[in-house]
Amino acid sequence: MTRPPKPFLQEIADAADPSSAPPVPEMMAEGQAMQAVAALSQRKGGGLRRFALWAFGALFTFVLGVAAWDFVTNLLARNQVLGWIAFALVTVAVLSALVLSLREWAAFIRLKRLDDLRLSAVSARQSADLPAARRMVLALTRLYAARGDTAWGRARLAEREAEVMDADALLALAEREVLATLDAEARLVVEAAARQVATVTALVPLALADVAVAGFANLRMIRRIAEIYGGRSGSFGSLRLLRRVFASLLAAGALALTDDMIGSVAGGGVLSKLSRRFGEGVVNGALTARVGVAAMELCRPMPFVALERPAVSSLVSRALAGLVPR
Repeated sequence: MTRPPKPFLQEIADAADPSSAPPVPEMMAEGQAMQAVAALSQRKGGGLRRFALWAFGALFTFVLGVAAWDFVTNLLARNQVLGWIAFALVTVAVLSALVLSLREWAAFIRLKRLDDLRLSAVSARQSADLPAARRMVLALTRLYAARGDTAWGRARLAEREAEVMDADALLALAEREVLATLDAEARLVVEAAARQVATVTALVPLALADVAVAGFANLRMIRRIAEIYGGRSGSFGSLRLLRRVFASLLAAGALALTDDMIGSVAGGGVLSKLSRRFGEGVVNGALTARVGVAAMELCRPMPFVALERPAVSSLVSRALAGLVPR
C-alpha cells in the first residue's frame, strides 16, 4: 500500500500582505440605483411610441367627430327641435375642449417662464454678470407687478436696486424683498397638507384611504405652490409638475433619511410605540412636507441662496402643533 504524497509547501518571502489589498468596490454605494430609477422616470417615450399615441388620439377624435356628426344630422332629419339642441350641445362641448386646451397650454407656458427665470438667476450669479442680473430682476418684478402681496417688497427693491453694483448682491436683495412673502405663503400650504395627511393616516382606519388622501393632498399642494409663485397650472400641468417633483427627489436620493428629516421620523418611531397609526401619520406628514419643499424649489423663480431653504423637521413640527403631545 503506497502512502499518499505529502503536501507541497513553499514559503514566499515577498508575499503580499492581505491587509494591503484594495477594498472590493461596493456596487450602488452612492444611491446610483435610485438615480437610475429617476432617470428612467424622466425618460420620454421613443419617437415610435409618441407617433403611435398621436395616431390613436387622432383616430379616436376623428371617430368621435364622425359619430357626433351622424347623430346630429340624423336627429335633425327626425326632429328639427331636438336636432338643433344636439347641435348646440356638441358646439358647446367642442368650444369647452378648445378652451381647456388653451388653458393647459398657457399653464405650461407659465411653468416654463418660471424655469427660464431660475436658470437666468443661476447663470447671472455664476458669471457675476451685473447686466444679466438686472434683466432678471426686471423680469421678476414684471412677473409680480399685479400681486398685492409683493407690492411692499417690490417698492423696497426699487429704492435700493440702483445702489447695488454686484450681481450676487442684487440677486440676493431681490430674493429677500420679493420672494420672502411668497415663501411664507408656500410654507403655510405645505404645513396644511402635511397636517391633513398625518391626521387622516392616524384617524381613518380604512384601507388605502391614507394613500388616496396623500395623493390628492400632494397634488393640490403642488398646484397651490405653483399658483403662489406665479405658475398657475392646469390639470395636466399639475401632473407633470408632480412627476418632476418625485423625479427630483429620487435623483437627490431623498428616499433615504437626511439630516432635516431624522427628527421627524424619529418622533414618528417613538409615537408608533404608543399608536402605530399615529406614528405612520407623522412619517407620512414628513414625506408630504419633503414633497412640498421640492415643489417650492421647482416652482420658485430663484433658487434658495439668500433665504434659507425650509427644513422638513420645522415644517412638520409647526404642522402638527397641538396634534402631537409634547
